[in-house]
Amino acid sequence: MKSTALSLSVLAALALGSASAQTTVKIATLSPLSGGQSDLGTQIRNGAQLAVNEYKAQFQKLGMNLQLVAYDDQADPATGTAQARKIAADRSILAVVGTLNSGVAIPSSQALVSSRVAMVSPANTANNVTDRALSNMNRIVARDDAQGPAGANFLTDNLKAKRVYLLNDKTAYGEGLTKEVEKALKAKSVQVVGNEGTEEKSDFSSIIAKIRLQRPDAIYFGGIYNQIGVFIKQLREAGITTPVMGGDGMDSSELATIAGRGATNIYFTTVAAPIDALPAAKTFAANFQKTFKDQAQGFAAFGYDAAKVVLQGILAAHKANGNKVPSRTQVESAIRKGTFTGLLSGNVSFNSVGDRRSATLYVMNVQGGKYQLSARLPVRPARQ
Repeated sequence: MKSTALSLSVLAALALGSASAQTTVKIATLSPLSGGQSDLGTQIRNGAQLAVNEYKAQFQKLGMNLQLVAYDDQADPATGTAQARKIAADRSILAVVGTLNSGVAIPSSQALVSSRVAMVSPANTANNVTDRALSNMNRIVARDDAQGPAGANFLTDNLKAKRVYLLNDKTAYGEGLTKEVEKALKAKSVQVVGNEGTEEKSDFSSIIAKIRLQRPDAIYFGGIYNQIGVFIKQLREAGITTPVMGGDGMDSSELATIAGRGATNIYFTTVAAPIDALPAAKTFAANFQKTFKDQAQGFAAFGYDAAKVVLQGILAAHKANGNKVPSRTQVESAIRKGTFTGLLSGNVSFNSVGDRRSATLYVMNVQGGKYQLSARLPVRPARQ
């Protein structure tokens, strides 16, 4: 009995020693987990969680206990910035996957830059996200100055629009995207018959009255699905069947749910590929469904890819640091300078300001509530 007790105590001590040798290493997600945009924000978090689940054993072998911590930015710049400061204060967090909204990414990345906390965005498109050339801000999606012209070309080449009514949601994202569309339309001598920003969420009757008066061939709305879905519902109820187009902020299954029977003749460009457009995503989609009892959407796949960039960056920094837990600065540098493989959307590397060197835009259309892929458009940032 004494021998057995001694053996058990030795095993317990060894187990305790092994546990204490593990250093907790965290990555964070920063996205809306509550409010009207929580559908996309939750997809990003859950996609990142799947990546962490896959890498956990590899990190453990290297003496690192890998964890993901999720922060809710509520799609609000002030809330996101406050959460970024909390992230900076937790020294075990080495990098961030996020955000969904460009208007949140800009101040949040600024709040994190002095702490050298790298961000890899699965969604931000506003030019100024990376044009500030912050050392910590990166994205794996195309920019507005690629997405805007792509939308304008679709309006003119596919929808044959000669008169377009422009709307935006008065955010950095919506205003920036619509400005790029306007610029491209005017270069093609298309008449912009209306151009206004609105924060309205429930009653679009006055805007619809203007649209009825102007009789545009198409409407472009730079904004997010929860606002645009209501607009489309009311537009169709008013008997206006004019095509509505927008950007990746419309890329949610909730758009058709909100628009209801009006969910037809809708088009949008998106930086996050639909799952069935990614040949490597079949296993990912099955794992997502099994783990979260929910269907994976494009931003889940890109949340997963952004997290894999972060995790591969940490592993590269760990190796370069003599197989020791790396600093935030080392991780930041490894992410900016690395080449990342095995991603659903293809290999990733960044230019000097954090833009993906080669990205793809997708054009989707919604007819009768059903989403269909219309086109793939390879794009590159101006600066390589």
